[in-house]
Amino acid sequence: MAMTTNGSSSKLIRSFVHRVKSSPTTTLTTPRFRSAQRTTINTTATTIFPTPPPTPPTTTVVPDHSRDAIFDFEDTKGLFSSVTTGKLLRSAANLNLAAVEPVVDMGVWVMKSRLMQVGLFREIVLGVIKHTSYEHFVAGADTEETGRTVKKLWESGLRGMLDYGLEHAIDNESCDINAQEFIKTVESTQSLPPSSVSFVVVKITAICPISLLKRVSDLLRWEYKNSSSTNLPWKLKTLPIFSESSPFYHTLEKPSPLTPEEEHDLELAHQRLVKICNKSIESKVPVVIDAEDTSIQPGIDYFTYSAAVMYNNGEKPLIFGTIQAYLKDAGERLYATKKAADQMGLPVGFKLVRGAYMSSESQLANSLNVESPIHDSIIDTHNCYNDCASFMLDEVSNGPGGLILATHNLESGKLAAQKARNLGIGKDSEKLEFASLYGMAEAMTFGLRNAGFGVSKYLPFGPVDQIMPYLLRRAEENKGLLSSSNLDRQLMMKELKRRMKGYVGQGFEESERSFKSDAGSIVKLN
Repeated sequence: MAMTTNGSSSKLIRSFVHRVKSSPTTTLTTPRFRSAQRTTINTTATTIFPTPPPTPPTTTVVPDHSRDAIFDFEDTKGLFSSVTTGKLLRSAANLNLAAVEPVVDMGVWVMKSRLMQVGLFREIVLGVIKHTSYEHFVAGADTEETGRTVKKLWESGLRGMLDYGLEHAIDNESCDINAQEFIKTVESTQSLPPSSVSFVVVKITAICPISLLKRVSDLLRWEYKNSSSTNLPWKLKTLPIFSESSPFYHTLEKPSPLTPEEEHDLELAHQRLVKICNKSIESKVPVVIDAEDTSIQPGIDYFTYSAAVMYNNGEKPLIFGTIQAYLKDAGERLYATKKAADQMGLPVGFKLVRGAYMSSESQLANSLNVESPIHDSIIDTHNCYNDCASFMLDEVSNGPGGLILATHNLESGKLAAQKARNLGIGKDSEKLEFASLYGMAEAMTFGLRNAGFGVSKYLPFGPVDQIMPYLLRRAEENKGLLSSSNLDRQLMMKELKRRMKGYVGQGFEESERSFKSDAGSIVKLN
């Protein structure tokens, strides 16, 4: 995808990015965002970030900087050198199965149907899932199994981002249980090789009741549009959450203030996050907070940025937020938050993704007869992602902060890697981490690893029945990721053929040696 502006570029891109016509070799250029409102706050918290990762015990990757190319997909032997043939066979089979849309549609229908309430049928389906999609996309049932997956990744030159498969909580009791699970996840990193876990993923929807998050989001939206007449006594110091182009149609009427009980529940949710962050400091592993849909994202950003104010200090952030580039306001919000943090001397970290709620966001906007918050085309989303990546790479190359580029898009990975290399941002800088879902974008993962960058795999884990919602999303989203999985399938099959030829050839050589040995023995006997 070219990084030039044309008539199909989104309104947001035209408003905050200056583009120039590029040569056939595309590069990431520095985007220029609109100036944003800035806030100043003080913080004295300390931050601990993982020490530079030592060389993994069995795999030493020597980056080749003599070439401009990031990926070398011709050399499948080098690309999949750390993958066993059995693993390669299973991965190729699962990806080929997931690429057949009728099969995926049937699987999704079955998992959502009432048939799953029938005991025997449910056991059969879960058994099939466990040995197919589950083994391919999920790191394990618990921290022990996931730890073994992390060690295998570490030995192959990769790291893991631990994501315990928890969904939305509805009450304080379930929130308390979920918070303890997150704490246990952080604690589990202490038994693993140092720095083999790059991040622990936390979902605010699992530690704060979803109904309360909606209430907080409504009040924050109303305050932004009516700041002079709105008072939020419970609000902590935070960073910018909105821009002028953010969607506000979720809150059409002035919401009532939080009740004393709701304020108490909000404080409980905040304390849960504090306990998780304290444990992450103790364990020296940073936290990244996942994003959700726009109805509750303001509340999630509020938790994220208020925690960043409390804990981020120095050069390396402890708390990372998530920016979804498929949203039209993504670039403006990223710029506003980063510049406000710079003004107060606060390092901030972002995970940059494209987004996963396109259908529901568009459906809600259509039902309300308002403009969708999602970019008008996939090209606009790609442009926004690449522009945000370029902006943050420039920022972290010359100052504090951190960036996680979570993508399966080969072009985005290549452009960002080229720019990072030009800026001197390598694995040892600890400022950039590429990431992709476990079981997906393997060719890009190993290619970036071989090019000398830090790369992590997003590792969801949990019991099969608990992680079903995650598997459903993976199954549905995979249909839109065929460009990435298709490359993986092609390269995996190429490597499997190469290995098979090697095995056959080796068999012929051994047979020939055996024949010559036998012949020699016969000659001696005669």
